[in-house]
Amino acid sequence: MQNANRTAHITALVLGIAGALTLSQADATGFQLRENSVKNLGRANAGSAVARDDASVLSNNPAAMTNLDKTTVRTDVTVVDLTAEFTGGGATAVGTPLNGGNGGDPGQASAVPAMAVVVPLRGAFEGLTVGASITAPFGLKTEYDRDWVGRYNAITSDVKTVDLTLSAAVKLHERFSVGVGFIYERADVTLSNAIDFGTALFANPATRPLGFTPQNADGAIEISGADNGIGWLFGAQWQPTDQLSIGYAHRSEIDHDLKGTAVFTKPQNVAALFSALGDRRYDNGAIIAPLTTPSIDTLSVRYDFSDGFRMMADIQSTDWHSLENVAVYRANGAPLGAEETFDWQDSMFYSLGAEFDLSEAFTLRGGVAMDESPTNDATRSPRLPDHDRMLYSVGLTWNMSSNLSIDAAYQRIEIDTPRINVLSSSSSRLVGSFDGYANLFGVSAQYSF
Repeated sequence: MQNANRTAHITALVLGIAGALTLSQADATGFQLRENSVKNLGRANAGSAVARDDASVLSNNPAAMTNLDKTTVRTDVTVVDLTAEFTGGGATAVGTPLNGGNGGDPGQASAVPAMAVVVPLRGAFEGLTVGASITAPFGLKTEYDRDWVGRYNAITSDVKTVDLTLSAAVKLHERFSVGVGFIYERADVTLSNAIDFGTALFANPATRPLGFTPQNADGAIEISGADNGIGWLFGAQWQPTDQLSIGYAHRSEIDHDLKGTAVFTKPQNVAALFSALGDRRYDNGAIIAPLTTPSIDTLSVRYDFSDGFRMMADIQSTDWHSLENVAVYRANGAPLGAEETFDWQDSMFYSLGAEFDLSEAFTLRGGVAMDESPTNDATRSPRLPDHDRMLYSVGLTWNMSSNLSIDAAYQRIEIDTPRINVLSSSSSRLVGSFDGYANLFGVSAQYSF
């Protein structure tokens, strides 16, 4: 078969990993998840690094753990429901129209859990606070119809990261504290897309007489990989006055070498042809794919206008340029197709929120945020119906007692229309746009003793 056809097919794995790591559940641009606190969700994530009554702060800014004077245990669950609809079409590598539907709704309602515990130490360790949390900072789960028009770009994408964070904080002064955290991260990836063997065999003069035509011999590739990585957190909190709090935190990049397998599915006639030709490019085998999750810098401000009313603001920068390109290798180190340009840009997140104590038992909160997308029109993938978005949140806390509180929140995300004009792993071109939005619902409970 021609070398060009070889390159077009074998890059399916590269494109698959690149795409799967770019479509989040739409609660944050890229594949970032911010859902480690329902209280944060209710104020559009404003004040995430200066929270005073939220154990989950240890994974946002460990220095702010010193705001808690009791052992505090917290659990959160946020359901993320993405809705997206594709409109468009495209052409195969030889110019014939792509067939198939619009893929249905690729989003699925997925639960994002989180747990945290903060323990202020006593006695000889007075002033030292320690904590531990389990969170999911990055992830996605989407699935298109298997016969949709963009099946050569994406069918299934399932990416999970789970972090165990161990943090410690100390008050250096009654108004200033610092904290550090150790992050142990597990990353798991499973994804698939179709391969248009029919077009490649039709385009090759040597195999065209065998009766292959565009899209009449679809195969597929499914890859899976996993790895563990280590990172760190640093944070500081300053309270220059009783009313004003300022917090800063940095989360490091975390490097992974995903190790797993590539499994190819081929029609019987295609498999027989490859066997006769001794072509082993589509044999199943082990793979390695480097992945670096981005660093994150957060600046938070809180100001208490009165005992019952306060406002918060966040500015957050996510270092997405760590995903400039994606390369995948066989176990022997040989590249599995060409390196794919990803070219994500660093993105900014801005939020403003407020809380109002209705009574000792109930607190009402709300917020609005603007989240920039790291994607661009030149390289945007249909696995990522993503663009800049606006976030609108409301939330409520019920203090059932001095020790137990229950939180609930809702967030609506409106996404600017993302446009797609991209080649697939089979050298087909998909052109169109997505109309999408997301709804997030969260509940949590916190107990102090």
